[in-house]
Amino acid sequence: MPAILCPSCRKLIDSTEKRCPFCGQLRPGMWGFTASLRRLGVEIDFSKLIVLVCAVLYILSLLSDPSGIFRLQGMMNILAPTRQASIWFGVTGSGLVFEWGHWWTLITAIYLHGNLLHIFFNMMWVRQLGPLVEELFGPYRLFVIFTVAGITGFLFSSFSGTHLTLGASGSIFGLLAAAIVYGRRQGSTLFTRQFLQWAVILFVFGLVFPGVDNWAHLGGFIGGYATAFVFSRMGSHEGLGAYLSAGICALLTVGAFVLQAWTMFNFYQG
Repeated sequence: MPAILCPSCRKLIDSTEKRCPFCGQLRPGMWGFTASLRRLGVEIDFSKLIVLVCAVLYILSLLSDPSGIFRLQGMMNILAPTRQASIWFGVTGSGLVFEWGHWWTLITAIYLHGNLLHIFFNMMWVRQLGPLVEELFGPYRLFVIFTVAGITGFLFSSFSGTHLTLGASGSIFGLLAAAIVYGRRQGSTLFTRQFLQWAVILFVFGLVFPGVDNWAHLGGFIGGYATAFVFSRMGSHEGLGAYLSAGICALLTVGAFVLQAWTMFNFYQG
């Protein structure tokens, strides 16, 4: 039978072992899926995938209500999807979450954006920080940090009473926080200071410019920091916990968009 590296202790073992003989990890081979999952994580570029999903949803939201394409609202709102289109695709906010019970919008809103500049700058940061966090923590942990940070960011925003909000910036602050956790864990003052400075600059940017969801930034930073801190305590290599966590996040993300589509379908059918 093929040999694999135990996802916990990284010792070479038989893939059919019920329990790792070195560290006691139960079902280290996950019935033969461990090697496939590790290979899949290497083959999938999660940063590019996130950018692709955001770009597709942005284009679809524009096409679903073309009036937003031709509406002139100044340089800061070029090619802005309409409010109705954003609601169709899953914008979030205090009313939607706490009054209507649309909890899944805490996830769908991560992948939606309000205008061309919004998506451009957010995707630029995803392409900048995503590969770095993937290198530091692993591809599956990157996706978990991104998802958890986005959810906690919008939770903070919703609790603060924000009416409607969307965008990946809370998740981006979570990636910044993950880099800071790594720098502190490694004792690299220069590395930590660099990403802390970036975070502070972006926080100040949010305070200066109107319409920026600073509560989502704060919540995303806290959620990303906490998630990365937990991962840093679990060792430098991804294991079963990372695979399962990423799987749950993927199911929640797909399920959130399915629920949003089903809710909108029922609303207009009714």
